[in-house]
Amino acid sequence: MSGPKVLILIGLALTVLGVVWLASPQTFPKLFSWFGRLPGDIRIHNENASVFIPLTSMIVVSVALSLLFRLFK
Repeated sequence: MSGPKVLILIGLALTVLGVVWLASPQTFPKLFSWFGRLPGDIRIHNENASVFIPLTSMIVVSVALSLLFRLFK
């Protein structure tokens, strides 16, 4: 798949995501409330700082994007 086609697909996906977000502002955040709270995501809270490393969440995103790109390839 060539570069312009990928950019068009990403743009369309973002547009659809934005329309869904605007159509249901109360329910949309609940759909992704699991993101960043999966087992394997690292949260370190200290009195002076906090660190968040979403390892498992990023693996899930990577697998989903890989499957999506393979589907459209």
